[in-house]
Amino acid sequence: MNILLLGSGGREHAIARSISASPQCDKLFIAPGNAGTAQCGTNVDMEPSNLGAIKQFVLSHNINLVVVGPEDPLVKGIVDFFESDPELKFVPVVGPSQEGARLEGSKDFAKAFMTRHGIPTAAYRTFTKDELAEGQAFLKTLKPPYVLKADGLAAGKGVVIPETLAEAQAELAEMLGGKFGGAGSRVVIEEYLSGIECSVFVATDGTTYKILPVAKDYKRIGEGDTGPNTGGMGAVSPVPFADSRNADGKLFMSKVEERIVKPTIEGLAAEKIAYRGFIFIGLMNVGGDPWVIEYNVRMGDPETEVVFPRITSDVVELFEGIATGRLDKYELTVDQRFAATVVCVSGGYPGEYKKGFPIGGLEKAAGKATAVYHAGTAVKDKKIVTAGGRVLAVTGMGKTMDEALAAGYAAVTKISFSGMYFRRDIGKDLK
Repeated sequence: MNILLLGSGGREHAIARSISASPQCDKLFIAPGNAGTAQCGTNVDMEPSNLGAIKQFVLSHNINLVVVGPEDPLVKGIVDFFESDPELKFVPVVGPSQEGARLEGSKDFAKAFMTRHGIPTAAYRTFTKDELAEGQAFLKTLKPPYVLKADGLAAGKGVVIPETLAEAQAELAEMLGGKFGGAGSRVVIEEYLSGIECSVFVATDGTTYKILPVAKDYKRIGEGDTGPNTGGMGAVSPVPFADSRNADGKLFMSKVEERIVKPTIEGLAAEKIAYRGFIFIGLMNVGGDPWVIEYNVRMGDPETEVVFPRITSDVVELFEGIATGRLDKYELTVDQRFAATVVCVSGGYPGEYKKGFPIGGLEKAAGKATAVYHAGTAVKDKKIVTAGGRVLAVTGMGKTMDEALAAGYAAVTKISFSGMYFRRDIGKDLK
């Protein structure tokens, strides 16, 4: 098969590495890719949301399968574009329809969907800029801290959790005033749930589903979960309280499946929403019960960098099963080891940062128990340089969480670039 993978981050490098290992893959193209994906296939200078350019490429390169990494092309309707085009409709695409992508594209739509289908989630209300006074009044009815979410896509940074009422009211005014652009034209305010987060990934062909390895990511820039949100500073898998190999984890995951996964898949089918792709369910473990914080409509980043290394069955067959409605025939097998990812970022991230710094030690960092996934890298003058805020995701594997973390951190110490920063407390909260 000739496969086109859309995206350019660490998630796409991890997916590309798994695709390239499959005997089902003949040629792999990544658009636009990065310096790491270039080692797995051929990078193509093409934006994932440029549907016209993607059409021409798919037809001219005899592409048999398209895998969509990031959310933006899905929210913009790439699946509908393929299905409505007489030349493209026979090329399967891994991803939901534009209507299905609203689960991520609109926080308000997602919360209303959960409410309709009895899926446990925090109480909420949605406000527009014309309803600022009502929003301020609603905040007074809640206990601190407060959760404010931009309704639309904001690159993973549209959630703010102020500690005081005054801060929450000021933040609401800023968000409705344009802080996040069009993404914040509506703001969802919801009650704060106290517990431990985890990410449950579900592959579905619209009828059947497979639950992939569970992960936990670390969003804030500072150790001890302090400072502003980022796209993700690290991840671990499995998560002890959601690990089916122990009794508590088995019970928790049975609740997740019965209360959340099944009603979600059945709800999409009942509403005739076409969905053949991944559902990323952000959960909070509240006293042993799972509550949904949010849906995403693709694999997470950096969670993919701990989930995909643990999938030992053929991922191309997984993608085919999703896209062609034959997922029930796919046998998912999972490496029983632990995986831990540490993200190395540019100095100043998630604020302003500089690019173009040479990266040293990449060859030394990779090994039997470690993998280095490129997130924001490029090639300049035949050298690999920084090209983004999140630069690398370094994954270690081990028989225990401690072993996996030790392998990951040992590899990170061999890497260097100007201004490099990483958190040193990934996984510590789960011990």
